[in-house]
Amino acid sequence: MHNFEFVKPSTVAEAVRALGREDAQALAGGHTLLPTMKQRLAAPAVLVSLTGIPDLRGVRREGDALVIGAATTHAEVAKAAAKDYPALARLAGGIGDPAVRNRGTIGGSLANNDPAACWPAGALGSGATIVTDRRQIAADDFFRGLFTTALEPAEIITAVRLPIPARAGYAKFEQPASRFALTGAFVAQFPGGVRVAITGAGEDGVFRWAEAERALAANFAASALDGLGVSPDGLVGDLHGTPQYRANLVRVMTGRAVGAA
Repeated sequence: MHNFEFVKPSTVAEAVRALGREDAQALAGGHTLLPTMKQRLAAPAVLVSLTGIPDLRGVRREGDALVIGAATTHAEVAKAAAKDYPALARLAGGIGDPAVRNRGTIGGSLANNDPAACWPAGALGSGATIVTDRRQIAADDFFRGLFTTALEPAEIITAVRLPIPARAGYAKFEQPASRFALTGAFVAQFPGGVRVAITGAGEDGVFRWAEAERALAANFAASALDGLGVSPDGLVGDLHGTPQYRANLVRVMTGRAVGAA
């Protein structure tokens, strides 16, 4: 790991200024960035920690939505969201292990956009709005591909606003070592329709399964998925499973998510 300067601002404005410096990088939970730095695949000159900013922490209900501060840990969400959004609490409580859940943050996960992470599915499946220091971005516009988002340089996620559905569920088939999703499905039923977000399967990261959304809008039951399927084209193939295997998991995990809901 190369030498770097560590900055821990106490306000969003201070963090924005620090990130404006040359070769500065935001640090949330650090579960992706720090290992990358240890392998010398990344060498930021300045690390700007976002964990000491009170305005970025906490979970609160605002009307029909749950608002989560970007620096809120998975463990905190798992506890605080249990009453208002149980499916989201279960998603957060199933991420990694206790060490990961007590350090990793929702904002860090969304900004990183790992193709097998749980939070992108929760945000996209909920129809969330990602709030930054500059603007608000709909989840449908936020995820741009593998480890890529709509965030601009030095732009900071400050909160995530997630509409609370009538029913929702999340199911993932875990890679046993990492506990990332080989394939995961988040399903949410709203008065205006159903959203289905799939993680772990797509080569370009999280995506919505439109055919399942239409079927579940007509009949919110796992049986509505009978005969449906996604094409293996564009799905991940690796030592853990072929694209065809993951295509099957998409249907199976979506059905289990409906059952959980």
